[in-house]
Amino acid sequence: MISHLTGTVAAIGATYVVLDVNGFGMRTLCTPATAASVRLDATSTLHTSMVVREDSMTLYGFASADERDLFELVQSASGIGPKIAQAVVSVMSPDDFRAAIASENLVALCKVPGIGRKGAQKMVIELKDKVNALGAVTAPTPSGAGAAQWREQVSEGLQGLGWSAKDAEAACDNVAHLVDEDPGVGIAVLMRQALVSLARK
Repeated sequence: MISHLTGTVAAIGATYVVLDVNGFGMRTLCTPATAASVRLDATSTLHTSMVVREDSMTLYGFASADERDLFELVQSASGIGPKIAQAVVSVMSPDDFRAAIASENLVALCKVPGIGRKGAQKMVIELKDKVNALGAVTAPTPSGAGAAQWREQVSEGLQGLGWSAKDAEAACDNVAHLVDEDPGVGIAVLMRQALVSLARK
């Protein structure tokens, strides 16, 4: 498995980069942002993932190892191939994706071309534990120093669903008692109860 390449940029397209690695031209498919970040004749490093099919071997290149890991993680969800995985990396940063999975933010996930509501729900179910296992997102313990963290995650999740910052903060106030009663309460529970409180408005 080729995990990264370092070479001279020999060609750039809208969605690909060719690196000359000691005279060997390696073409990698990239997001538009990655392709735009390199310069012709300059030395560059791309973190890579190879997708092998019966009739092809395709190398995908990314600006960071984090983006590559996200690309590979997304494909572990059923029904998700490299095309949609590449779209995820194009539309969302790794941190944005992790936050969306952790907070079950379907609206954010549905912004990715090719992902509908059902697909987003399936992705949350199948990837939540995998994301946690990778250390990308850990279930916060909302007590002591972690108190601000749960508020931030819930507030951002609500704003991602279209609520105003003011409404999101009010909803956080409404569920704060749950944290006092059980410091180990999960973000998903807090999000659901926050949404319930907003629905009563």
